[in-house]
Amino acid sequence: MEINYLKKNILDKKFGRRSFLIGSSQLILVGFLIRQIRQIQLNESEKYRLLAEENRIDIEILPPLRGVIFDKKGTILAKNKENYRIKILRDKNINLPNVMENLSKLINISEERKIEIIKKLEKKRSNSSIIIAENLSWIEFKQVLVNLPSLPGIVPEVDLKRFYTKKELLAHLLGYVGVISRKDLKRISTDDPILQIQDFKIGKVGIEKGLDKYLRGQVGLGKFEVNASGKIIRKLAEEPSSSGKDIHLTIDSNLQKFSMLRIKEYSASAVVIDLSNGGIICMVSNPSYDPNKFVEGISQEDWDILLQSKNQPLANKAISGNYPPGSTFKMIVAIAALEDNLINPEDLFECNGFYELEQRKFHCWKYSGHASTDLLKGIEESCDVYFYNLAERIGIERIAKTARKFGIGITPNLPLSGISKGLLPSKSWKKNTKNQSWFTGDTLNSGIGQGYLLSTPIQIAIMTARIATGLEIKPSLLKAIDGKPVKYDKHKLLDIKKSTLDIIRQAMFGVVNNKTGTAFNSRLINETKIFAGKTGTSQIRQISEQERKKGIIKNQDLPRNQRDHALFTGYAPFTNPKFSVSIVVEHGGSGGKVAAPIARDILLYALNGALPSLQEYPAEERNKMNSIINNIKREMISI
Repeated sequence: MEINYLKKNILDKKFGRRSFLIGSSQLILVGFLIRQIRQIQLNESEKYRLLAEENRIDIEILPPLRGVIFDKKGTILAKNKENYRIKILRDKNINLPNVMENLSKLINISEERKIEIIKKLEKKRSNSSIIIAENLSWIEFKQVLVNLPSLPGIVPEVDLKRFYTKKELLAHLLGYVGVISRKDLKRISTDDPILQIQDFKIGKVGIEKGLDKYLRGQVGLGKFEVNASGKIIRKLAEEPSSSGKDIHLTIDSNLQKFSMLRIKEYSASAVVIDLSNGGIICMVSNPSYDPNKFVEGISQEDWDILLQSKNQPLANKAISGNYPPGSTFKMIVAIAALEDNLINPEDLFECNGFYELEQRKFHCWKYSGHASTDLLKGIEESCDVYFYNLAERIGIERIAKTARKFGIGITPNLPLSGISKGLLPSKSWKKNTKNQSWFTGDTLNSGIGQGYLLSTPIQIAIMTARIATGLEIKPSLLKAIDGKPVKYDKHKLLDIKKSTLDIIRQAMFGVVNNKTGTAFNSRLINETKIFAGKTGTSQIRQISEQERKKGIIKNQDLPRNQRDHALFTGYAPFTNPKFSVSIVVEHGGSGGKVAAPIARDILLYALNGALPSLQEYPAEERNKMNSIINNIKREMISI
């Protein structure tokens, strides 16, 4: 018994020590946990509160409404139109093939599109979404709304998308918007939160690009309570977005429509400038395209058609088309000669059909020549030999210096993309670019607007605006931003003598209104609307001596791409000018026969603010113009 008692006593002591050690360990552990909990509560509570809040609150960037674009009279040119669309959410509990099959019974979705949507959605994180279809009709949209219970994950939405009301008529000027790309991000500040919006659209070309910073507006922020699945339960707060600024252009959309229809059958461009303020009231380029096709992404088929067209429908020829100005440049050469007192207007040069320089013949367009020719006759009848003589006497540097005063070789400051500077050649230019010396023959070619010389229709319109007014007219496209008129500096006087400009204007009057003028058949008989101008025919192929001996092939007998460009520039009325115009018809042949009548009709519409009256045309022109005007009238109503 005593032995058993001793054993029990020893076991009790061991058990007590173990219990003490275990209990002590537990107390230490509990104390450590209490200390950690206290530290979390006191020191890190803010951190974990924020983490919990982020699991419950979702911040969403709210896109702004893009500014509306108007013409000078308040006609809407670009607006935001309701767009019925369908999105689908990424949710692992949704049977995607089944949902897509049910949806395809309500709206048209091809099998290829179904597969594409499912593949894209499976790669996205939970609760993200992709757009299935856009631009649905109200009937299609309503069918989806009614059947939502059987379409888990489908989200019908009504948003706004860009819409161009005039379609092809103003495509080159307005441009279009598209989803922002990596290339865009390189040229735009990445600090702007607006660029974080998925599928956000910015201006890609034209006014939409040039004035994008005004048009796109400022983002807002929405704060939403969400559940564990990321579904929105309720809106907590909102800082609304700020709409983009509305833009009023100087463009007259009715004149734009008339001009586009007037050049419809040609690959051509036209520019009209309001001489009272420099506002461009018309800028057309044909052929054109529908910018609405680009808003949601143009189809490959439509894109290929535009790219493969020989007439370059995507190019704004009015600002990017580089053409030899031809005889429209002769006025610059004459001004340079008069300003430096190198000729008198009465000085005569003999034209027998060519000008000989170092055993090389430089031909006049008139094979038999113009005989004795002074400055007025030289411009009125466009005598090349007269201007060969002038150019050699002046030299290329003086010609280039004068040309710059009239906007040739200068890039106009306009909010448009793709504006060309043209090419105003000089001795240094040829040496630097071609590593060749400048020859006198180069000067002679420049003297008639050929050779290396290139200009754009907008530059030619600016040149004529300055000749007509004697002011340094600077073209503009903006009338108002956000309702506030855009103020421009007052146009300065040109550093050209008034007597010089008066002589040039008199010569331009003769081009249109004298019987020997190259545009006499395009004159008007209404004395209050008589206009002045200059024809131009830009040669784009070499004519050999052998062909000259046999007889030069007529433009209509040549393949189209070898025909001359037809040009005309002018202003109206001759007294107190209001508008200048320039026309370039690619491969149109004769400037006097093709471009001048178009310019006359456009100027007449600008002066009238309506379709021209037949009574303002010469009697022999009225039957032809009656047909043209009636056709345009029908088309203007239908557009």
